[in-house]
Amino acid sequence: MNNTVKFITATALAISSLSSQAEVRINGFASIVAGTSMDEDKSLYGYDDTLSFKPESLFALQVSSDLGDGLSATSQIIARGENDYDATFEWAYFSYAISDSTQLSVGRMRIPFYRYSDYLDVGYAYTWVRPPKSVYNLTFSTYDGASLLYTSTMGEWDSSLQLIVGSFEGSVNVLSDDDPAKLSNMYGINWTVGNYWLTARAVYMQADASISFVNDPDPTQQLNQFVGLLGAIGATDAANGLLIEEDDGSFLGIGVSIDYENFLIDSEFTRVEVEDTLIATQNQYYISFAYRFDEWTPYISFEHRKDENDDDYSAGLPTDLNLGGGPIDVRAAYQATLISQETENDVFSVGARYNFHPSAALKFDYTKRERQTSDASVLSVGLDLVF
Repeated sequence: MNNTVKFITATALAISSLSSQAEVRINGFASIVAGTSMDEDKSLYGYDDTLSFKPESLFALQVSSDLGDGLSATSQIIARGENDYDATFEWAYFSYAISDSTQLSVGRMRIPFYRYSDYLDVGYAYTWVRPPKSVYNLTFSTYDGASLLYTSTMGEWDSSLQLIVGSFEGSVNVLSDDDPAKLSNMYGINWTVGNYWLTARAVYMQADASISFVNDPDPTQQLNQFVGLLGAIGATDAANGLLIEEDDGSFLGIGVSIDYENFLIDSEFTRVEVEDTLIATQNQYYISFAYRFDEWTPYISFEHRKDENDDDYSAGLPTDLNLGGGPIDVRAAYQATLISQETENDVFSVGARYNFHPSAALKFDYTKRERQTSDASVLSVGLDLVF
């Protein structure tokens, strides 16, 4: 069965599973993005120095049904180019309107990490070709659980307060693109307030994080061997300081957006931390400026990311351990392992959005990422549609 047939079949099953008495609505969106790296033998955002349409292109359908008496069902199916357009259920949840201002949702939903989390895949919803990757860098975006949403007004301000609980089990990117991960006891709060020109939000998430390095692409599995060595010499705290097993993980986000007359300003700061583990603490932010000229909206943006590892348990480790093959500086090896997870980069982007149709936008973007070790840049053109 080819991917197109799979997609149609999955969609048909989603629709047929809903009650025949329900009012069913189908919406869709798509992004066709072409890009190429501007540097030979370097890649950025999945693009190398040959033109490709796969890394960021996608096609999606969202099926929603009003079941009456405040109950509704929603599912979203996405086929991504990077996954050879295999269709998957991204969302699947039920919602119940407890009152005009309070809604309870249960199922698989989007984690509200970022300002544009709910529209993360809907390119038409934002100005850029892609959200700023230095901030929008977590490789998972959904969770299984419950969400309680309360909306209200405070004078001229609209308020949206969301509480979530749940869990996640899937793949993340630490050492490889497919590190098995589990986030349990997840809970968080997301509060957004805004008026006609200013929106501000704050979010905090906490979970017990476990990540396996079984898929470490290093054929010698040096990290796992090093952890074993630490255990063998009795350095239990140092070994645990590299492993990620039910450790406290947290996410903090703050954002401000301005839409005043024709001026658009977006900015977000996030901090990701998994305490007492190999994962370096991530601090990142972006700020973006845009101006609307009728159908055209040119923009520029700047991003910064810095990952630092503060949890160093190397103080008591030997500097000249002899295992028969010569002395090993275990302390230096430990510190080098921590440093390997540290990074810092700046990203500059310039581009434009052209609204040539009420339901479609054409976008152009040039992005350059600067690191101490190397620079990389990508040129991309995207077509975003909603239907």
